[in-house]
Amino acid sequence: MAVQVWDYLPEYRNERADILDAVETVFESGQLVLGKSVAGFEQEFAGYHGMPYCASVDNGTNAIRLALLALGVGAGDEVITVSNTAAPTVVAIDGIGAVTRFVDVRAADFLMDTEQVAAAITPRTKAIVAVHLYGQCVDLAPLERLAADHGLVLLEDCAQAHGARGRGRIAGSVGDAAAFSFYPTKVLGGYGDGGAVLTRSSEVDAAVRRLRYYGMGEVYYVEQTPGFNSRLDEVQAEILRRKLGRLDEYIAGRRRVARRYAEGLAAVTGEGGLLLPRPAPGNDHVYYVYVVRHPERDRILERLRARGIRLNISYPWPVHTMAGFAHLDCAKGSLPVTERLAGEIFSLPMYPSLPGHVQDQVIEELIAVLNEV
Repeated sequence: MAVQVWDYLPEYRNERADILDAVETVFESGQLVLGKSVAGFEQEFAGYHGMPYCASVDNGTNAIRLALLALGVGAGDEVITVSNTAAPTVVAIDGIGAVTRFVDVRAADFLMDTEQVAAAITPRTKAIVAVHLYGQCVDLAPLERLAADHGLVLLEDCAQAHGARGRGRIAGSVGDAAAFSFYPTKVLGGYGDGGAVLTRSSEVDAAVRRLRYYGMGEVYYVEQTPGFNSRLDEVQAEILRRKLGRLDEYIAGRRRVARRYAEGLAAVTGEGGLLLPRPAPGNDHVYYVYVVRHPERDRILERLRARGIRLNISYPWPVHTMAGFAHLDCAKGSLPVTERLAGEIFSLPMYPSLPGHVQDQVIEELIAVLNEV
């Protein structure tokens, strides 16, 4: 059987009884939409982050979109973010009629180069979206200062950073709001789509709750537009509620997998060899994905496929190079670090229930291929 970068079945087999009980709990509750499971998960997820408010939504893309709208960002406003992210980050910005402006990233950790943000601010800039990528946090301190100085809102995109910390602060607890995804592959993933918005503002929380429910404050009465049907499903909420209690365990498992890679691949790393992920200063990495670099990436992946190991690239195309975002007028070559990384990065299998013998196989085959190229 081919080795994949992610597989939910080992986890499901371990947690099957609890997952099925969660489904049964919802079906027996008598309420299938915006019931006790959604309310309970929102309260507990907010509590995990030390935040007063959490509004759940149907997916991570809409978490970003509704958060930006609730923060007052709209058509024609400029939003500063990065291009080496999953396309949904920019799809959400584009979807409200705002204009994305990109800054480059740092080669050492793939995170936003915060030193470039000030120069990207214009009179039309309204927001900064800080993407906590691959499992670790952007340094938010300089972005907080810029946001305060220029009257901007700061949104954390935490889709890949559940439980990560930067300089002691947990991802999602710093900005004006934070957007999360609970897509199945995530550090905290459901068995379908899901998302949430954390905030310290009761007004932002109330706005997200209206936006997710057609713009309604009361049933059948629309208070504002636009409005959407963006509610988290009760079944997913109950599953996430159960899994939230195991989130720290999942993170510990991912860190064990990361340590095993670091130890097993030590002989082929370094200058001119394989570059392994490094936590940025002050960061506690949760390893949503384990992204490595090598200048011969494409040859390596081709040879690994021939050996039955199918790895992933997160992400092969920077957003600004995609045809669907040509209207953003960000020329190829304008983000040199982002573009160089896109040609060198690839992801090794990473999930807490990754069997040890499978990881050992990946390490052995990768070392063999690296010795060939």
